[in-house]
Amino acid sequence: MRNMIEWRGTTVLSTASHFFLALFSLSSHNPTASTDDDVDLEQLVNDMNSSVESVLSTQAETTLLLNNGHMHTSHHQHHHHHAAHLGHGQVHRRHTPPLRPSPPSREGLKHSQPMHIQAVRCLKEEQHLRPASLPAIPNPFPELCSPGGSPILSPIQTSDSHIVKVWSEDGAGKVVEIPADMTARDVCQLLVYKSHCVDDNAWTLVEHHPVLGLERCVEDHELVVQVQASMSSDSKFLFRKNYAKYEFFRNPLNFFPEHMVALCHESDGSIPQSQLLQNFLNSSSCPEIQGYLYVKEPGRKSWKKLYMFLRRSGLYYSTKGTSKEPRHLQLLSDLEDSNIYTIITGRKLHNAPADFQFCIKPNKARSDCKELKMLCAEDEQSRTCWMTAFRLLKYGIVLYQNYNVPLQRKVNNSSFSGPVRSVSENSLVAMDFSGRTGRVIDNPVEAQSAALEEGQTWRKRTHRMNVLGSPSPLHPSSMNTVIHRTQVWFHGRIMREEAHKMIIQQGQVDGLFLLRDSQSNPKAFVLTLCHHQKIKHFQILPVEEDGQVFFSLDDGATKFTDLIHLVEFYQLNRGVLPCKLKHPCTAVAL
Repeated sequence: MRNMIEWRGTTVLSTASHFFLALFSLSSHNPTASTDDDVDLEQLVNDMNSSVESVLSTQAETTLLLNNGHMHTSHHQHHHHHAAHLGHGQVHRRHTPPLRPSPPSREGLKHSQPMHIQAVRCLKEEQHLRPASLPAIPNPFPELCSPGGSPILSPIQTSDSHIVKVWSEDGAGKVVEIPADMTARDVCQLLVYKSHCVDDNAWTLVEHHPVLGLERCVEDHELVVQVQASMSSDSKFLFRKNYAKYEFFRNPLNFFPEHMVALCHESDGSIPQSQLLQNFLNSSSCPEIQGYLYVKEPGRKSWKKLYMFLRRSGLYYSTKGTSKEPRHLQLLSDLEDSNIYTIITGRKLHNAPADFQFCIKPNKARSDCKELKMLCAEDEQSRTCWMTAFRLLKYGIVLYQNYNVPLQRKVNNSSFSGPVRSVSENSLVAMDFSGRTGRVIDNPVEAQSAALEEGQTWRKRTHRMNVLGSPSPLHPSSMNTVIHRTQVWFHGRIMREEAHKMIIQQGQVDGLFLLRDSQSNPKAFVLTLCHHQKIKHFQILPVEEDGQVFFSLDDGATKFTDLIHLVEFYQLNRGVLPCKLKHPCTAVAL
């Protein structure tokens, strides 16, 4: 027995001591063993050999697992510590054979992921100096094991910069790189800066869907990257002016007729103008737009006239006339997950009963026409009311904040800007500079005669002839017929339909205008003007006087040397026009 213990080594000694202690324990607790001397030594030796073989097999399997990269050192160390404690005299009443380690389950091992291996350091001085949060062995590939950099342990991280292409109305495009948190207003400011445009807070980003025939103005607070993610591959952004974007804050009664607002209808129009907007902006109040709309039946080309109710919760139609009872109301579309669009394809494509179409499109629908809610109003004022109320009920106070941002910016920058000459409607007065000091002409008759005299003197001064009898090429009068082509409001030889389209796209507000060449008279021009959401055309005819050509809108009663003077005059004076010229219809080239 001694030789075998020396041959097996230290582990066998501890096992033998364990065996003799167990034998002693059995003999001390078994009365028959203490009295009888006939002990079966051969059976005891066989039990001891089987215990030793099980211990050796356990060590071999532990070494194999360590070589394969799996950590079972804690079990091995626990076995040595257990043997050491037994050597100090601890007595076990029953010997339990060591358990074989079970193979790793398929769920526990993931071969496609790196497994973290804890390093065990035995040097006390290193454990004392090294912080507990740092690993003992540096990882040569931290990007594979860190959740932030691993493509397996974490989702794929996209770049903060995104590429967006914006198109102008002349077909040119510009590519800009923007961050993910850039709003539509910021993109417009960037394009204004890059294109050297005049920033009048009317520029907007338009979401254009040519296949569906839809477009809408992106709100200033919307993130461009999120809007682009909901667009199809054939959709694009347009850079365009829209003067009607916040016009309803200035003239709300023009946008919300009393017969369409339920609150005004119930109170007989006694709600003031300020309270009307406050009801829309306040989330606790419930304004309501009501009226008839044509709805296109799904899957068919026919339209059905229904009485509609637009509330903060959605757009409803009544199944029984104009009844507002809840049992007669059916939800047509919600406001939260939808946007409202203008239909640009015309009434013939959808067989619409009128030209005033619009559409409600869910955000999840990219190129599917089946989920579109096609609507049609009876006139332009009704369509504008429905679309404006949809924006107000959906965004509420956010729209008012967007409207106030340019105004607050203008107030904050007023102290840093230089003195600017104000050319308002009430700041122009007639002056007499014939004496040493100027005086204001209070008499209107004297002011009119002074203006006529000054005009005749100016005309004679401009009508200079050279020795050959032709106008001097050095004088600006030779440029009168072409100087207007450099202005943003002049659009050359465009058709009447295209002029209508541009006015509608840039917002049908009072005073929106453009000038173009006349199609019927090659020497004449046409002024296209919007008033009360109606587009009107006025012909500008050439008038010849004293060998010089002038331009007039009122058959020669008021004459101007060029179109620039004509536009500047009607920007300050209404004259024969229904309203003054306020907003030039501009087409910018990016």
